[in-house]
Amino acid sequence: MIGVLMNNFHVNFVKNSNSLAGSAVKTVIGKPFTHLNRVNSTNIYAMEQLQAKLAEHGAAFFADLQTAGKGQMGKKWESESGQNLLLSVILNVSSLNIGHQFALSAAIALASWDLLSLYIPSELTIKWPNDIYWNDRKAGGILIENQISGGIWTYAIAGIGININQTYFEEVNQKAVSLKQITGKTYHPKELAKELCNHLNKRYHQLLQPQGPEKIITQYNAVLYKKEQLVKLKTGNITATYCINEVNKNGNLLATAGIQHQFIHGSVEWII
Repeated sequence: MIGVLMNNFHVNFVKNSNSLAGSAVKTVIGKPFTHLNRVNSTNIYAMEQLQAKLAEHGAAFFADLQTAGKGQMGKKWESESGQNLLLSVILNVSSLNIGHQFALSAAIALASWDLLSLYIPSELTIKWPNDIYWNDRKAGGILIENQISGGIWTYAIAGIGININQTYFEEVNQKAVSLKQITGKTYHPKELAKELCNHLNKRYHQLLQPQGPEKIITQYNAVLYKKEQLVKLKTGNITATYCINEVNKNGNLLATAGIQHQFIHGSVEWII
């Protein structure tokens, strides 16, 4: 097996195509739902279960604690044991065009936004490419790892981390925030994870519909962080002020500084 990176999505190329599932639309995301007390990473565990043919589309893996939780760009995901939502789900994406990888990412982000918007009345956005933000603070993040077989995009492992009850974060530079800090209430992460599975199921089925990817991208841009606002972005050694426009279907950020610029994920740093 060979692992590579495509934009912000990790891809595994596998030779064996026998693991391709049947009709995924008949399976509900979140069933079965596996509760793990401790695991290195829910994404790693889910991928291992998939490759061993012990799990299929819809399988969800929730953990109280990750010892090697993964964030984007190789960053570590910080989470106190039992305090947050740590979830990975297996998705059969064989009916999607491989060019819809960002649409899937946007759908997962929207499902997370759907969940939190029930508890947070305002100022909830999605920061490109798929972080969940409240005001200027990060409430959740997403890491999607893809499997490609014979040139076909077969499966995706969607890992989602949402800060629920944690109130202290060591990595202060991340400007993290939890649901408890925002609302002053304590929640049950496992129950919220099951609720999230329902939102993931709805967004997944929306994605499969005609024009589904296009509609997902439109809805994603409607809640895009700092949309139509001026922000400072750093590319290389150059920092400039841009107006955030939108994200296109390929997952590239479009922003204007005199003329419109297009940024791929990982090429630009936010200086806000």
